[in-house]
Amino acid sequence: MKKLLAALAATTLFLFAGHAGAQNYPERTITMVVPFAAGGPTDTVTRLVADVMSKDLGQQIIVENVGGAGGTLGAGRVAKADPDGYTLLLHHIGMATSATLYRKLAYDTLNGFEYVGLVTEVPMTIVARKDFEPTDLKSLIDYVKANKDKVTYANAGIGAASHLCGMMFMSAIQTPLVTVPYKGTGPAMTDLLGGQVDFMCDQTTNTTKQIKGGTIKGYAVTTAKRLDALPDLPTAEEAGLPGFQVGVWHGIYAPKGTPPEIIERLSKSLQVALKDPNVVARFAELGTVPSPEADATPAALKAKLEGEIARWKPVIDAAGQYAD
Repeated sequence: MKKLLAALAATTLFLFAGHAGAQNYPERTITMVVPFAAGGPTDTVTRLVADVMSKDLGQQIIVENVGGAGGTLGAGRVAKADPDGYTLLLHHIGMATSATLYRKLAYDTLNGFEYVGLVTEVPMTIVARKDFEPTDLKSLIDYVKANKDKVTYANAGIGAASHLCGMMFMSAIQTPLVTVPYKGTGPAMTDLLGGQVDFMCDQTTNTTKQIKGGTIKGYAVTTAKRLDALPDLPTAEEAGLPGFQVGVWHGIYAPKGTPPEIIERLSKSLQVALKDPNVVARFAELGTVPSPEADATPAALKAKLEGEIARWKPVIDAAGQYAD
């Protein structure tokens, strides 16, 4: 009986301590993992949002880059972290596509995390080295079809946004291309700028400045409407690629079992950050906008992830490009 009472007392104390910890959250520094290299599009978005969330929460959020394996290494680390709200993940569309791309994952994509909310959906741009011969998207498509064994398409590695957009592009024009994978968006863009590769598809957060500066050639944006940041760049549909739309959405996750009170606090803080004037302005410069308040919620992020896994599975299966 004494042992039973002691066990019950210990359990009660543990639950009370956990509740008290959730009520006082946060009491120390928070780590937000970005599963890609520093300086890339997702890293840029994360640092802007984390800065404002830090101020709102009253504790510093340190951004830690844990790249590798298309974002799955960083995601796996967060999945295994203590569910106390002090280790978070900001991931992009790769959270959905990795469920099909990778035959073996160290975590359950849908059920291995708690959901905080959507952050933004970044448009993609089809771009090329500045001296590439094609002058518009139609001539680009004709050119790559005629020179499919010579033209090089750069991407930031399996699972990266540029890889996914490339798969959709090749599927849309029904032409396989010579792909050159890099370990991150930065190296891929460096070689595009240097003329070592011909073209790629990447997020506006990484291409807007270069397009405006004339250091790369822009062909189209992958949105339904033209972007205010790049008003002279036509949509892919306008430029001759019907139905070609893809955006790179970002969301924040926490380890499974993180208390609901903490998830709610984080979601509210995210909503504050997405309304911050500096975040809004900087996002606009990068060619994107913050997610509306209704989307910066656990339910909206979960629904987005479920829908995107279903959307991308047939595309990936058709391409047959998997990773172990």
